Amino acid sequence: MRITYVTSPDRMDEIHREFDSAIERVRARFGQLQPMLIDGSAVTSNRTFMDVSPIDTRIVLGHFQKGDSTHVDQAVAAARRAFGSWGRLPWRERVASMRRLAEAIRTDRWELSVLMGFECGKNRMECLGDVEESADLIDYYCDQIEQADGFLRPMQPLGPEERNASVLRPYGVWAVISPFNFPLALAAGPAGAALAAGNTVVIKPATTTPWIALRFGELARDAGLPDGALNVVTGSGGVLGQALIDHADVNGVVFTGSKEVGLKLLRENAARPTPRPVITEMGGKNPAIVMPSADLDKASDGVMRSAFGAQGQKCSACSRVLVHRDVRDRFVDALVARTKQIRIGNPLDRDIYLGPVINEAAVRTFETAITRATADGGRLLAGGGRIGEEPWRHGYFVEPTIVDGLTVRHSIFKDELFVPVTAITMIASLDEAITIANTTEYGLTAGIFSEDGAELDEFFDRIEAGVTYANRRAGATTGAWPGVNPFGGWKCSGSSGKGSGGPYYVQQFLREQSRVRA
Repeated sequence: MRITYVTSPDRMDEIHREFDSAIERVRARFGQLQPMLIDGSAVTSNRTFMDVSPIDTRIVLGHFQKGDSTHVDQAVAAARRAFGSWGRLPWRERVASMRRLAEAIRTDRWELSVLMGFECGKNRMECLGDVEESADLIDYYCDQIEQADGFLRPMQPLGPEERNASVLRPYGVWAVISPFNFPLALAAGPAGAALAAGNTVVIKPATTTPWIALRFGELARDAGLPDGALNVVTGSGGVLGQALIDHADVNGVVFTGSKEVGLKLLRENAARPTPRPVITEMGGKNPAIVMPSADLDKASDGVMRSAFGAQGQKCSACSRVLVHRDVRDRFVDALVARTKQIRIGNPLDRDIYLGPVINEAAVRTFETAITRATADGGRLLAGGGRIGEEPWRHGYFVEPTIVDGLTVRHSIFKDELFVPVTAITMIASLDEAITIANTTEYGLTAGIFSEDGAELDEFFDRIEAGVTYANRRAGATTGAWPGVNPFGGWKCSGSSGKGSGGPYYVQQFLREQSRVRA
């Protein structure tokens, strides 16, 4: 069974039966002590932290290790030792191992998805899509290596006595700092690319979602990857993540998170005595443009899905909507109607679309944004509040919110909030819309709804974003799949200019060596 974020409805009954059956299996493992995974072994520390569910903070998912710099040293040393053999392994053998790991993820998809739902609060299809995408990312990177014959290319000789070649070689040890919102895909994707390329990896997952990353590490071990090839350390991001990033024996870094932290990482990296690659994905403030010729049913559906899918906790979430004055009222009415129909609650339940935000800090961000918007003249067309009544008062539930009436210079139009809030403004022309859309430090995703081919061409030519969509009902600014939609940002949204799941991603984990034989 192939499952994506938009799997055909004719598979839903089967999918929900499998999901339901996995819930109790995962519940049976709640509350256990969970070790780190270093050099293929379970490692504990003398301090732990609780992982609780954002659905209900009375649910203790487990007790996880609060690692420190000593554990980072152990993990990096293990990865360094493993690199000696893994990096020299013939690429076909590495690819075979990685394909076994991808298949292991698919085999375990139901438990992984349920675990993810409890841990980060996404709904069923979001979790299943995340898991399936993780496996497909690994397979896609293996495909690239196979198609390039291990990135070995003959070159022209200068004379008859020479045989020349270019080959891409792995760097060594990579750190992967993964976020909570795609806790498997944004760990397995970059780690899978690094490993398939011959590197070894240390993963530091978000403090709020450690379990899913540890399960990935266990699956890698059980799929036959050598000890130390993939290590997982858990604990405070400020302490543990910094120790990993600063480590002298880490040869490359992948970071997904805030712009502030990503830019700090890039600045610090520039001051290191030895250059190394750093791949960052740092968020977005993503616009959707709605023009007079748009199919408003499709547009309102696409904006709703992108604005509020995963509680707006996607770097690709549609947080700005630029609507032409000729269709403004009709579009807004349709969007508000769809938003008010969203079912909010336990995301593990079959018919729930919107679960909780990740933690109390996210709730505060939401409440601060609403207070600021209304104080500055904004009108709430839908939502705006925290849901505090039973049975949700022990979780982090807020309403999907639409704000109107603010100037595009307002912070709501500029700051990435990472909560379910989208702001609407009216525009008079496509030129005005694109100008406003590009007036941001971010450049991750952007979408347009128009049936005018010339307008679509102008949008694609002028918009400053790495991932662009036209007339996409499944998500105005969201949705990517390996080998289908490369995903990466421009400007402050990303540092490499090459999208994950795209044809140029895996090469970033390799460096060129020119070989001359005379």
